[in-house]
Amino acid sequence: MIRKIFLAVALVFAAASAMAATPAEGDKAPAFTLNNLDGKAVSLESLEGKWLVLDFWGAWCRWCMVGVPQMKEEYAKMSDKVEFVGIDCRDSQETWRNTVKEKEMNWTQLYAPEDSDILALYGVRGFPTKIVVDPKGVIRKICVGEDPEFYSQLSELIND
Repeated sequence: MIRKIFLAVALVFAAASAMAATPAEGDKAPAFTLNNLDGKAVSLESLEGKWLVLDFWGAWCRWCMVGVPQMKEEYAKMSDKVEFVGIDCRDSQETWRNTVKEKEMNWTQLYAPEDSDILALYGVRGFPTKIVVDPKGVIRKICVGEDPEFYSQLSELIND
């Protein structure tokens, strides 16, 4: 009986600490390194100094694919001020590469293999998730789902 109570208490503390570790707006963006389409490692640190949109997506995600045309439009308008970074999750490398090519997703694309901890690092629980990081590496906006207001909010942030 005591063992069960101890186990339950341990699980509660583990869940609470995992929730506390989830970054929020105003927190420093967690460091990561993932490979791009050329197989080269790209780190968050190498992207700092620019506004970033980290877009967590997957080809299997209907809403992720629905949002691609608008993201292409916004990328064309804002690419001089903001680095868009697609982070593919839960696809095979082949599916990732084919989707990027077919959908002409011509901004930085990174691949998160199954053993990557990036989803946990950023607290991603739904797709798509877009996270705006300022030039100092601070999370300024987290958007879960395909929100039609996201790009106007992004524009306000980068033009402040």
